[in-house]
Amino acid sequence: MVMKSFRGHSPRLGNRVWVDDSAVIMGNVEIGDDSSVWPLVSIRGDMHQIRIGARTSIQDNSCLHITHASEFNPEGHPLIIGDDVTVGHLVMLHGCTIGNQVLVGMSSTILDGAIIEDQVVIGAGSLVPPGKKLESGYLYFGSPVKQIRPLTVDELNYFQYACQNYVKLKNEYLNNND
Repeated sequence: MVMKSFRGHSPRLGNRVWVDDSAVIMGNVEIGDDSSVWPLVSIRGDMHQIRIGARTSIQDNSCLHITHASEFNPEGHPLIIGDDVTVGHLVMLHGCTIGNQVLVGMSSTILDGAIIEDQVVIGAGSLVPPGKKLESGYLYFGSPVKQIRPLTVDELNYFQYACQNYVKLKNEYLNNND
């Protein structure tokens, strides 16, 4: 893995975090305990902060960045990701806030200032426009994203399974001596 300091900020990893050798983490980034960062992920907290919660999985080829402060947006937008979140392959997260127990489907994009509440599923290939708020307990899908239906009991239970599955897998990688 490549970890780079920038503007006096160095990435900080919690306990038992696994980061693939091909991932790049730069600047003001904090990753919570038991989380995992998979191959070819880029996490760039160079002009604002990125916070990733515990037991969160950032899967292959995802790109995580922030919105810097400017005359157009004086505060900018950090990237905040909660606990027990599964971020699928090829996801773009840019200056948004994601709650706890969220599944972001493969190839989805979530843009500046969007807020994803707890217990949300975002279907693969979806686009969450800037400033959009996704309400807890629903499946969202589309480009732009639309609320499809309430989550089922099985889907709500899947959040815990998904995050624990990736905790187990990253532990295998941490314990692999090959």
